[in-house]
Amino acid sequence: MGTVGTGTDGIAGERRQLINVAYRLLGSVTEAEDAVQDAYARWYGLPRSRQEEILSPGAWLTTVTSRICLDLLGSARARRERYVGVWLPEPLPDHAEEDHAGGADATGPADPADQIVLDESVTMAFLVVLESMTPAERVAFVLHDVFRYPFAEIAAVLGRTPAACKQLAASARRRVGVARAPVPAAGRADVVRHVKEAWETKDIAALVGLLDPGAVMTADGGGMVGAVLRPVEGGTRIAQYMAAIADKAPGLELLERSVNGLPGLVAQRAGTVLTVASFDVSDGRVTRIWAVRNPEKLRPWIREG
Repeated sequence: MGTVGTGTDGIAGERRQLINVAYRLLGSVTEAEDAVQDAYARWYGLPRSRQEEILSPGAWLTTVTSRICLDLLGSARARRERYVGVWLPEPLPDHAEEDHAGGADATGPADPADQIVLDESVTMAFLVVLESMTPAERVAFVLHDVFRYPFAEIAAVLGRTPAACKQLAASARRRVGVARAPVPAAGRADVVRHVKEAWETKDIAALVGLLDPGAVMTADGGGMVGAVLRPVEGGTRIAQYMAAIADKAPGLELLERSVNGLPGLVAQRAGTVLTVASFDVSDGRVTRIWAVRNPEKLRPWIREG
């Protein structure tokens, strides 16, 4: 894993790759950053002679980061059983949208979220499926299917044989299922824009028309802010719920923003981001809504405010 022959002085260049691996394994920018920091701390804690023995520091860092993530995934299961409501992955902004508008400080410190490549492997729909996997399945699947690491190297992370790792990835792949044809970004954006307009005008009939009859909306408040604790099922019920939210939140401003690389909505009041919503779309209708309201998960969106 990593670049063979990476010099000791060049390991800082591995940080972007490590953040990308860790976020996909953990679904949390904060935890990904902590895992990578821990891996670097272990590297710098090695004697110089041991560092010089390692032919590929990048590979070593990736292995260590993955093992740290594996341990975190194991403990996360217990923590999420105590979580108030449904746990959702941390949503990612695309600060390039703000940068193009001249609203970001280009001289500020690098944000870990900015280093994550926004592709199909970080969409909210994909990350939610990853949450259904066992820790070992998730590690094997992400490292092999997303980052193309060979099973021989993944075996060193999981402490299993390459054949066993191959079986884990296959099991995880079945959870992902057969992916349907992707909806073009323009088509998604149009649907999300229409949802925004109907939501702003509290047009329940229009919302019902935009939502699949079997749509599901899941919110994550983490017990820190008000949020429905169980998924809301059915297009009509979701539309009524959204209209009720609009009634209770005067002054709420909805913005069209990229969320994990796909068109989404950000709700803010007085410049403070309160909710980040991502959508799954099929046949011109919304099938899933994931609304993250836990303020601890909205830290990467502070620059939006």
